[in-house]
Parts: sequence; C-alpha cells; structure tokens
Amino acid sequence: MGQHPTQPFLANNTIMFKYSVFGDICIARKVFDNMSKRNVASYNTMISGYSRNGSLLEAWKLFSEMRGCGYVPTQFSFGGVLGCECLDVIQGFQLQALAEKLGLFFVDAVTGTALLGLLGRKGWLDEAMQVFDEMPKRNLVTLNCMISLFGQYECVEESMMVLRRLLRSGMAPSESTFVGILAGFVGELDLILGELVHGLVVKNGLDFSVSVNNSLINMYAKCSDIHMAEKMFEDVPVKDVVSWNTMVGAMAKIERADRALVVLRKMCVSGVLLNDTSYVSALSCCTSQQFRLLGESIHAKVIQKKFESDVYVGSALLDFYVKCDRLDDAHVCFDEISEKNVVSWNTLMLGYSSKGSSYVITLLQQMIHSGCLPTEFSFSIAVKSSGLLEVLQLHSLSIKMGYIDNDYVSSSFISSYAKSSSVDDALRFVTTNDMPLPVVASNMIANIYNRNGQFDKTQELFSDLENPDTVSWNILIAACSRNGDYEEVFELLGHMRMARVSPDRYTYVSLFSVCTKLCNLGLGSSLHGLIIKTDFKRCDTFVCNIMIDMYGKCGSLASSIKIFNEMTTKNVITWTTIVSALGLHGYAHEALEKFKEMDMNGIKPDKVVFVAVLSACRHVGLVKEGMKLFGQMKGKYGVEPEMDHYLIAVDLLARYGYLTEAEQLITGMPFPPNALIWRIFLEGCKKKRSIDDTIALAS
Repeated sequence: MGQHPTQPFLANNTIMFKYSVFGDICIARKVFDNMSKRNVASYNTMISGYSRNGSLLEAWKLFSEMRGCGYVPTQFSFGGVLGCECLDVIQGFQLQALAEKLGLFFVDAVTGTALLGLLGRKGWLDEAMQVFDEMPKRNLVTLNCMISLFGQYECVEESMMVLRRLLRSGMAPSESTFVGILAGFVGELDLILGELVHGLVVKNGLDFSVSVNNSLINMYAKCSDIHMAEKMFEDVPVKDVVSWNTMVGAMAKIERADRALVVLRKMCVSGVLLNDTSYVSALSCCTSQQFRLLGESIHAKVIQKKFESDVYVGSALLDFYVKCDRLDDAHVCFDEISEKNVVSWNTLMLGYSSKGSSYVITLLQQMIHSGCLPTEFSFSIAVKSSGLLEVLQLHSLSIKMGYIDNDYVSSSFISSYAKSSSVDDALRFVTTNDMPLPVVASNMIANIYNRNGQFDKTQELFSDLENPDTVSWNILIAACSRNGDYEEVFELLGHMRMARVSPDRYTYVSLFSVCTKLCNLGLGSSLHGLIIKTDFKRCDTFVCNIMIDMYGKCGSLASSIKIFNEMTTKNVITWTTIVSALGLHGYAHEALEKFKEMDMNGIKPDKVVFVAVLSACRHVGLVKEGMKLFGQMKGKYGVEPEMDHYLIAVDLLARYGYLTEAEQLITGMPFPPNALIWRIFLEGCKKKRSIDDTIALAS
C-alpha cells in the first residue's frame, strides 16, 4: 500500500477500478485516500465504483468533494452517479440540470444515456422518451438503451419505433440491439414482428452470436412457436448454458415436462454444467405426480452442489414441495435459504393459504420483522385465508404500511368482506374509510352482483364509474348475456368502441358466446369480420377457439375448419373444439383423425377432449373405435375416466346393442353408478327389445 502514492495516475486508477469491480470497494478507497495527487479520472473511477456497489451516499459525497476541490465533473462523473441503483428520479433530474449548465449534456451522449438508464429502472418510460427526443447527440449505446428499456417493459411498438430510427440513422445494429428488442416479444401476437427482427438479425450477419440466438429461441418460445424454438435450438452451432436453460424453461412453460427433462438429460450428457437457473427450470417440471421422485432426486443434486441456500433455487424447491402438498418439506427448504426474498415468503404463505391455515398471518408478521417488505400479493394471500377478525387486523396493518390505497389490496379486502357478510357491507367498508372506489374494486363488486343475479345493481355500479375500463365493460356485457338481454350486449359493444375502450379477448368471447346461444351464424360472421377489419391482433388462440366452437354449433363446419387450419398456434382446447365440431356434424372418422394428429403433434389430451372424441364415436356408432380409445385413456394417456366418460361409453355400447358389455362396464366402475347411467342402460334395453320384437313380427 505504501507504494501507491508514488505510482502514476493511470496505475492507481486501474488498481481502484479492479478492486471496485470485484467488490472490494473499501480497498479501492484506501488506494484513493493514499494518492498524493488525484485527477478527474481518479474521482470518476471511485464514483463509478461506489455506484456499482450500490453506495449512493458515498458516490454523492465524492461527487460533491470533487467539485469542492475545483475539479470540473466530466460526462463520466455524471454517468457514474446516474448509474447508481439507489438514485431517485428527482436527483437524476438535478444532475441533468447541472450537466446542461456545464454544457456536458450537449457534448456527447454519455450523460443522457445514463439518465435514460435511471428513468428506465424507475419505470418512467414517458420521461425517458422525452429525454431521448431532446438529446442533441445519440450514439448506438443510447439507442440500444432505449430499445432495451422498452423491451424490458414489453412495449413492442415503441421498441420497434426506436429500432426504425436506428436503421434510418445509418448505424448498424449490434448484438445488444437485438437482445434488447427481442426481450419484449412475449405473446403470440408479437410473433410476426419477432420473425421480422429475426430476418434483420440474419441480414446484419449476427446469426452467429450465441446471445442473439438465445434471445431468438426465447422469443419463439414465449410467442408460443415452440417448433421454431426447437429448430433454432437444434440449428445453432454453439450452445451455452443459457441456450439449454432457455429450452428447458420453454418446455416447462407449455407444461411439457417430459420434453423438458429430455432436453435436461441431453444438457448433462453434452458436458454443460448446470447452474442455478438450470435447477430452477428442472424443478418447475417436476410438480406432476409422475415426476415427483425425479424432483426429489434433483433436490439431492442441489444439496450436493450446495445450491440449497441460493434464494432462487431455494424458492424453486419451496414451490416444488408446496405444489406437491408437502408443507413440512417446503418449510425445511424455506429455512435453508440464507437470504429470503419476497418471493420465498409469498410462496410459503401461498402453500399455507391453500390449506386455509391461519399460520399465514404469523408468516406475514415474521416477514415484516425480518425486514422484508410485503407486496400487495402478500396481503392478498393473507386476506384470502383469514377469518373476519384476522381481516380486520390486516386491514389496520395495510393502512399503517400504506398499502390500502393499492387497487389490488383494497379489492382483496372488499372481496373478503363480501364473503364474510354481504356485498353491501363490502361497499360500506369502502365508503367509511373515505376511499374513492377504485375501478378494480368496482369491477370486483360488480362481479359479485353478477354471480348473485343482481344485474340491475351491476348496471347501477357501472353507471357511477367515471372511466370504466375494459374489465368494467366486460362485466356489464357478461351481465346482460346472463340475463338474456342479447340485443343490449351488441349495443354495449358499440358504446364501448365510442368510448374508445378497446375490446379484449374476453369481450369477444362473451360476444361469440351470445351468437352461439342464439345460433345466429350471420351475427357471428359479422363479428368475425369486425375483428379482422379493426382489431386483428385480438384474434389470438383464445378467440379463435371460441370462433371454431361458434361456427361449428351454428352449422358452418367449413368455417370452423378454415380457422383451425389458419391458426399458427394450437392448444389442447383448439383440438378439442375442432373434434367436437366434426363429431357434431357426423364426421366421426375425421374427428378420430384429428385426435391422432393432435397426439402426433405432442399435445397431451385431457379429459375434455376424450368426452368430445367419444361423443363423436357415439354419434355415428363407431363402437369398436370408441371403446378402444376408452380403454387407452388411463394406460396410454394417463387420464382417469370420470363419470362423463362412462356415461358416453355405456350409451355407445347400449345404443348399438352391446348390452352385456355395457352392464359389465357399469358394474366394473371404480365409483357407484348413478341413476342416469342406469337410465341410459335401460333405454338401450328398450331399444334392443323393440328391435327384437320387430324381427319376431317380421318372421
């Protein structure tokens, strides 16, 4: 240490930089204090070091000391302080004003870019865009920063707008450009733009980049194009641990645990070392009954690798045991986590809440005493599992901690009070606390009115709202639909559009459901046309499924098939709906083919699709095929037949004269037969007797 004062500026500054990067900020400060002479770069290095290590107060003090010693801050001085995570927006704007006063804001893009980063971290996107537009100079880092901010908050249109400005400026996009923008594509509606960006990646010769390819794999997975994600993964020449983790996570997200674990095994065979994210993804795949033993094996591996104290891996273990209904084991995992975060606490609380345990309140208190601030979700969990007395205590605590004004929290209290007493009491709770009724809370009350059949009160509550949101309109539309006011439903759609409130997928589902109830093909087709003309982006898998159902039940099977064939992303509901439509129109063979096609596409059939395909077989008398599928339900597909499946199977056998087999099926059921199944059997007997009598008379 004694040699430091005699060393040149550059050497000392380099030593300080290295110590600060590795987190030894105290040693870096000793080097700084031992320097007999310092320059601006010395101050900048220490300011950036403090900022990097989250020491805002020290960074701010050093910045002030620097100015007091007569040094003029540079753009890197401002960039260092602005980069501190703890800095608030007001302080950021004060620094911007000082930078403008010194003329630094207009020299280059460093200070402005650092300010953008601060505003983005705090979620001030509009202000960030305003600063971006006012910046006299922007470089690639500035544009990438803005793209990344919009990507982080999933503002796809805004990030694409900045990308277009980047391309028009003549700058070449970098790896950071594409990594930033691809992070914002999260749904199937973003897939077309994602494919466009993929084309730009190839055009700019960045398809060799591991980080960009990982982002593309992740984008396709999040946009529900799992086949393209798999193709990308197989085609990339270099795969790192992020590539493998992305693919495992993608499979887990679509609930294909079997395929996720195959990828995980390949990852281990390829020699890639699993990290904390790998274990988190692997554990998320093991919550179903068939993979629980594997989950325990992964837990053993986690202990072997000493990852159990890691907050992310520990929380994943906690979540695994909670979902496996093993709260004692979950609590052990919770205790092993060295530094618990709000996710850990909420996960354990959720486990106890699912059991209706009042221990949730104790956990919330322990959470607060540990210094971990609860979120609105924490209060919501606690309120849901509490009796009226505990709710009153939580209400008081939420006021004390300043959470009562949060829409989510206030709505939870309203819901709880409504369950404990009545809707009127819930409303009194809001008014006696001098709280304006938030839209979210109003929607919740309206929904309770709806469920109770008090449609007039739903309308009254809606009329009191100053700015009803999409959910408010949806609740009113659903109320009218349930009340049989079908004409008013479509009038409300017109009023909603006039109020410039965009319908969402739930709006269209309610509207198409009305068309189905009325069996009004013309009205359904007109609504379909309206979506294509004005709101095509709303035509996602969810809406397409309800349109397939509407067209099928309203007599236009061709339209159902057309929509099905044009869909880029199909889920189990899509396949179930088309199978039902085909069966309804007597195309049982085609329904069976669709079922096989679904199986070949890796979509695991559920109990509902078996109801659909068995009904199709019953409709045209495919006894052999139907009973073969019924027999395969549990053994091949892991779906336990329920009463609905037995009813259809017995009807299929009895209707077509297989009475002995039908009776054997009834007596062999794992649960007692009900009156309906015997009625179906007797109907088959009567039909068989009628046929026998006819044959006897004829002979």
